Amino acid sequence: MTETGSRLLRSTPFRLALTFALLFVLAFILSGAIVYQLMSADLAEQLDQSVKETYSVVAVTYAGNDREDLVSAVDSHAALSPSKEQLFSLTDPAGNRLAGNFTAADLPDGFSDFAASLPGVAPDTMYRAWTGSVGPNSLTIAFSLSETEELERIVLMSFGWATLIISGLAVAGGALLASRVQRRLDGIAATMDDVSNGRLDARIPLLGNGDDIDGVSRQVNAALERLAALVDGMRQVSADIAHDLRRRSTGCR
Repeated sequence: MTETGSRLLRSTPFRLALTFALLFVLAFILSGAIVYQLMSADLAEQLDQSVKETYSVVAVTYAGNDREDLVSAVDSHAALSPSKEQLFSLTDPAGNRLAGNFTAADLPDGFSDFAASLPGVAPDTMYRAWTGSVGPNSLTIAFSLSETEELERIVLMSFGWATLIISGLAVAGGALLASRVQRRLDGIAATMDDVSNGRLDARIPLLGNGDDIDGVSRQVNAALERLAALVDGMRQVSADIAHDLRRRSTGCR
């Protein structure tokens, strides 16, 4: 690492900029986590609503002790999902499948999550199911969680990349701002070195933007003006005294 880079890392402006950058990144991560949780909850709610609505549409086809329409409705809906993104199961009281594209086993009434191992379905694919009684039969409607999980994965990846990009920009921006401030502080230090070496005409350069550093620089320049005037006055007095002493010395001879 170069000496300039090392000085920049140790400088107060860079540390302050880095602190604010870290705080900004932490705030971004916190807000992103909250948004992700709200999005996940909303997706889960929408999925539950879709499952329940589909269950109601199928269950309403059952009338009295006539289950033919119910069997036909279950098979029709199952045929519309060859990829098994949606599962339908109608079983009799003994647990035998009457219709559908899978057999629900030991699922409680109401909402439940289960992993299915079915032909054409990825192993341990998770489903969200609603199970209820339709007459003496048990009807289960299940929707795959794969789309929801894929959407959440995409959001997480996007959020991760956004965090990395924002972190890089925040650190780079902080380093840029800190380097500009450090250059101005270096200018002040160089001017004071010149003054300490006898160059009383040295002045701190001003940007003219009216910021705090410019304000302090104007005050220091004004102080240097007064110091130069005092030194010039002292030099003049010293010169006058020396001249007077020489004149008197010459007169005495």
